[in-house]
Amino acid sequence: MPFIFRNLSISPQDDENCLPLLVAGQLGLPPALLRDLRIVRKGIDARKKPRVKLVYTISFMVADERSLRSRIADATAPHGLEWVPEVEPARFPSLRSSERIVIVGSGPAGLFAALRLTEYGLNATLIERGQPVEQRARDVQQFWRNGILNPESNVQFGEGGAGTFSDGKLTSRSRDALVPWVLERLVDFGAQPEVRYLAKPHIGTDRLRHVVANLRAHLLERGTRVCFGSRLSDLIVRDGRCRAIVVNDCEELACDRLILATGHSARDTYELLHRRGVPMERKAFAMGLRVEHPQALIDAIQYGGTRHPNLPPADYALAWNNRGSGRSAYSFCMCPGGVVVAGASEQGGVVTNGMSGQLRNSPFANSALVVNVTPDDFGGPGPLAGIHFQRHWERKAFSAGGGGFRAPAQGVLSFMGLPGQRALSSSYRPGIVESELDQVLPPLVISTLREGLVDFNRRMRGFICAEAVLVGIESRTSAPVRIVRDERFESIGIGRLYPAGEGAGYAGGIMSSAIDGVRIADTIAASLDGRA
Repeated sequence: MPFIFRNLSISPQDDENCLPLLVAGQLGLPPALLRDLRIVRKGIDARKKPRVKLVYTISFMVADERSLRSRIADATAPHGLEWVPEVEPARFPSLRSSERIVIVGSGPAGLFAALRLTEYGLNATLIERGQPVEQRARDVQQFWRNGILNPESNVQFGEGGAGTFSDGKLTSRSRDALVPWVLERLVDFGAQPEVRYLAKPHIGTDRLRHVVANLRAHLLERGTRVCFGSRLSDLIVRDGRCRAIVVNDCEELACDRLILATGHSARDTYELLHRRGVPMERKAFAMGLRVEHPQALIDAIQYGGTRHPNLPPADYALAWNNRGSGRSAYSFCMCPGGVVVAGASEQGGVVTNGMSGQLRNSPFANSALVVNVTPDDFGGPGPLAGIHFQRHWERKAFSAGGGGFRAPAQGVLSFMGLPGQRALSSSYRPGIVESELDQVLPPLVISTLREGLVDFNRRMRGFICAEAVLVGIESRTSAPVRIVRDERFESIGIGRLYPAGEGAGYAGGIMSSAIDGVRIADTIAASLDGRA
């Protein structure tokens, strides 16, 4: 059985090889008696700048387990030492079924639903409107170079989902027991091993593409059918259940269960579901701008000086609430050592996103600064009003950028009405055009951002500075729609239709979307096994 030692700290100058000696010293044991020592969690404590610490949780075993457990029981063991019973690995019954399972969308929810089904010996047909990640990467690079958008293969659509062209963040506030399983599978397919234990794990967009390709190869080997360039264009419903789908307006594909994991930007899919009477409801989301700083400046603010080579590029998380209006301004999807990228999926609209590679070695740091908007803000009737709201402001941004998917941008000092703004410099491709950002977002968002920036600068001195640039707009933080489902994950309007992931309105990010897909796969497996 393993023991856990929490809150062991070392300085950035120290070598991690000293951790066994540190644990042994705390326990008063010879280091040779410790076995299977491994890092369970690694974080950073920068509260007392510039004395930054690396903080660890360590798992280990000892030969004389009973003696050490007795010390814990009588409170003579050091603070932070715990004994943790081993968790039995997940076991999957081998199932056989003639039911045809179709998954629409190859983002985290769709891929991990397909992967989990293979653990039960069940195969699905996975369809994706976009292209395999190799071709998709070429299409996206062309878009960033020359502003020519492929509406079916872009930052939003294609193998791996929108997260493939982001930072590859694997952070999750959930303590769900499935988190370690998902992380372990990602490592199996090529993610760096430390994502298992980092407090803020990320893969990086460059490495994530290889992970996605390896996962696809595994699914094909296990019998999953994968079809690219295959867009869901209709549902065929009989007797209250989804019986088939239409692909590319021409091919009918029979299905007994349909997992719908299309992501938050498949607006034509929402429109299809609305026409077919699938219950949906408006959902709050957030929108705003991307802010970009020199990474060295963020390092200096967060670490209290020059960053030590053993420390990662610094990040931040900021939030401010206006008690009067109930609005909040907060940072979202912060990308240390990253770039701001174009994330549009429709002609005539500008959408920004942030992206980092595995090394996070860009000279820029960027983050979305967003404000919550509610269904009452959308205007217009119906569950799709949030989509129309997004599209309206994305088109405003496109117009302000002058076309070609160039983005409107403004220095933070200028945005705040302060003097001293320097010439704008941004990593955004296809390019920026200096603009008044008041024109590209609702007044309620602009005013809350300005108020929030004052508070952010109070907490991070130098956040408002001559080098900081705002690029707009960030409008795809999450789905503005929720597809209503019951406790069995089924649509309450159409049986055997399982809305999944971010596009369904039940997840946000790679980890929560993957977990949602896994839970749906488990529910289907339990049903086929007669357990539900």
